[in-house]
Parts: sequence; structure tokens; C-alpha cells
Amino acid sequence: MEGVWRRMLLFKINLLFVVLISNNVCGEPYKFSNKHGPITSNYNYSVKYITMKVDHFGFAVDDTFQLRYLISTDNWNSNKGPIFFYAGNEGDITLFCENTGFMWDIAPQFGAMIVFGEHRYYGKSMPYGDQSYKDPKHLDAFTAEQALADYAVLLDYIKSSIPGASNSPVIAFGGSYGGMLAAWFRLKYSHVVDGALAASAPVLQFPGYTGCDVFNQIVTKAFRTGGEACPKSIRRSWDAITNLASSSEGLSFLSNTMRLCKPLKVAGEADDLKGWLNEVYGNLAMANYPYPASFLAPMPGYPVKVKHYRLLHVENWLLATVQ
Repeated sequence: MEGVWRRMLLFKINLLFVVLISNNVCGEPYKFSNKHGPITSNYNYSVKYITMKVDHFGFAVDDTFQLRYLISTDNWNSNKGPIFFYAGNEGDITLFCENTGFMWDIAPQFGAMIVFGEHRYYGKSMPYGDQSYKDPKHLDAFTAEQALADYAVLLDYIKSSIPGASNSPVIAFGGSYGGMLAAWFRLKYSHVVDGALAASAPVLQFPGYTGCDVFNQIVTKAFRTGGEACPKSIRRSWDAITNLASSSEGLSFLSNTMRLCKPLKVAGEADDLKGWLNEVYGNLAMANYPYPASFLAPMPGYPVKVKHYRLLHVENWLLATVQ
């Protein structure tokens, strides 16, 4: 019985690590303390809209919608100053605008205009309003090709409507999927875009080009920055969850400890929990910036290290109690 009790406690210790390193599923999330207070920006921009075709390449659909974009000319030199264009990716464009400081930092040096184009089907740029995700028919134009065409039309409009902008070179920026769009934008519309900076852009993340496990390897590498014990604890937690889910007591413990919205009732539901945790780890690794940021959630610099250092003391103390 003592061996069973000790094994169960070790399982719970590893699960505790998981609970603390991720946020609770329901209720108040685990919050980082930030001695500098809330992370805010002082970026000044205008919110504008342009009428855009739903289908740029076909002839059967004549529908249009309002595409949102953000623009700042505060630092722009109208005498051929460049246009820094952010190729919006999968989310509300204001989120990317408020967290892409690099463009704002260098705009004064280059005398650049800043434009953030929102990706169709995200934020306020919904081709069919609240029906945009209704069915395949409404989603037919939800493609990277259509989004790039939106950006080309948008830049053509800006260059033709703002005095002095017609000869401004365009440099595209983007990160992650947005970085892929920036790179493709330069390739596909080289007459529109003069250069592109594609940050963390998985342009070759396709079957036959890149192994399926590469992303997880990168996530593991990020967690190793907090020490080798960090990924090891997460790795052990998978078995901990599986073993706890094999009994009604364990399912209850998982549900209560992680404050799940709905209690786990059968062992198979633990796989959904693991999937959610896996997504948390991926997001935390992607937002493991060296400075405080609020891109996905308010976080300090190097959030993986901060969380791990705090939790390592807890885990070591608990392990010592069962030696």
C-alpha cells in the first residue's frame, strides 16, 4: 500500500507542476506578477476600412465586404519615405499592432508610414458578418491567396490616395503565419512589395518538406531554457494524467485540481485534457519573449523560466517529503 500511495503522490506532484505552469481551465487564471504594472503601448494610429471583393479571382461572386486596416503617418517622410506593411495573420489586427514594437521602433529612423492590414475572416474583417463561418459556401474565399490579394489592393489604394505615397517602397513584415504571408507577398506581388521580413515563418512546414515533430522539438528546446527538469516534469505528467484518469478518484482529482469547466467522467476524456495542455505549452513557448508582453496574456520576460523557477522549489519540496 505504501508503494501505491507513494506512486500516486508522485503522479500528483507532476500534475501539480502542470497545473501551475499552465492556466486553470476555468475560473481565475494563474497570473504573473508584473512590477512594471499593466503592459500598454502609446502607438498612435487611425482605424480605417476599405471595400474589398470577396473573390478576387472568380466571376461568379460579386459580393464585397469591409476590410479593416490601421495606419500611422506620424513618422512618414512624404518624400519617398517607405511604407512598412504588416501582413495580418490569424487574429484581430489590433492585437498584432500593439505587440509588433519593432516596426514602431524603427519607423522614425526610416521616416516610414506604418500600415497593418487585417486578415479576412478575422477581427472586424468578416465577409459575411456573423454568418462568415456558417458553411463551406461562406468559407470558400477564406484562403491565403485571397488574403494576399486583399493586401495588394489595399496598398494600391493607399499609394494612389495619399499624396506622396505613389513612389514609396513597401517593406512587408510578419511573424509566424503572418511571416509566411509576408514572404509569399514578396514572391507573388513583387511589383507591389520591395522587400519582406518574415520572422519565425514556417514557410516549409508542409508534408514532404519538414518533419511533423519539428515544432514539438522547438517547444521542448524553449522549456529547456528553464532547466532540464522542466521538460522532464512535463513529460512525466502525461503518464500521471493517464494513471489518474484510470480511477474515479483520479478523475475527480484532475477535475477539481485543474478546475475544469466540466468534470471528467471517463478515462478517454483525459486525452482532451492533454490536448489542451499541449496547446498551452506551445503558446507559452511561442510567447517566450525576453521582455514583458501581453500578446497572448500578460507575461514577464522569459515566462518559461519564471514559471519553472517558481515551481521547481515546490516540486523539490514535495518530492523530498516522499523520499
